[in-house]
Amino acid sequence: MIKKMMLAACLTVTVSAFAQTPDASAQGAQNDKKGMYFKVGGSYFIQTAATEFPIVSGQLPNTDIYAADGTTLVSRETNHGSFGEGFRGSLTAGYRFSNCFGVEMGVNYFRGNNKTMVQTVHRLVAAGPTFVDGTAVGRIKALDLSPALVLFLNETSGLEPYTKVGVIVPVYGDLTIETNRTYTNPGGVTKAYAKDVVKPNPTIGFMAAVGTSYKLTEKLSAFAEIEYRNFTVSGKTKETEIYTENGVDRLHTPTAFRPDASYSASHVTYVDQINSSSNSPLINPDTSTSYTGDTTRPNDAMNEISSFVGISGLGLTLGLKYSL
Repeated sequence: MIKKMMLAACLTVTVSAFAQTPDASAQGAQNDKKGMYFKVGGSYFIQTAATEFPIVSGQLPNTDIYAADGTTLVSRETNHGSFGEGFRGSLTAGYRFSNCFGVEMGVNYFRGNNKTMVQTVHRLVAAGPTFVDGTAVGRIKALDLSPALVLFLNETSGLEPYTKVGVIVPVYGDLTIETNRTYTNPGGVTKAYAKDVVKPNPTIGFMAAVGTSYKLTEKLSAFAEIEYRNFTVSGKTKETEIYTENGVDRLHTPTAFRPDASYSASHVTYVDQINSSSNSPLINPDTSTSYTGDTTRPNDAMNEISSFVGISGLGLTLGLKYSL
């Protein structure tokens, strides 16, 4: 729905621009605005097109609350959203071929807000009894290029509306998932922390914006844009970079709460299908141990089914524009 609204707005502005083009051409060559310009801006985006979050280390994207016995599920809520909510900084170079038409190339750095992907409250996980409370929180950071076509309307009293459409080409980024768990039993409390970093597959997205600039001086203007961005990414690899218990590094040391400390326990390669050639305990479990997460190929990255996350958002950008 939001995409349709943005496209409709762009179309409306486009029709208006062509309707006003004769007035612009009548102003003569002295008002010709051809040439380079540069923009710097800051944005805040709200999420759109919320989807269910992917599985995190075998845990479904739910908030589960258990009763005092740790086995009776009291409530369950699915966690969903978009990683497109957050702050963005941008640098843009543009060139106007005429008073009404131009192109832009933006370089954008985006840092998303934290999103709760999995949450567990008082679940019984082992005899003793041992209960676990935990939360997995994810956030996106990304650097992208955004080439776009720009259509300018006539300037009136220093205000010049415009619209633009383009694509989003991510050049760098990842999804960082930080998981904090507290294990409680008669022997004491163990606080575990894990940091997983998911690298994405290449992708292309879509953007559309409507905005206006206001001339401050002959060459300097302030501008504001409302922009819609829509793209999804799938995971390529995942690595557990940090795992600690009570602040002590246990990434390569088996523990009661993380018995598998092999290479496969901390490295994942995402695939479209799990089959007989995959490295997965579902296909080739290590039956010599009681831990069901082990595989017979511990020195290879684990295979998991690839999933998608949405990075769609609607944002407001404010900034300055300098024309050469």
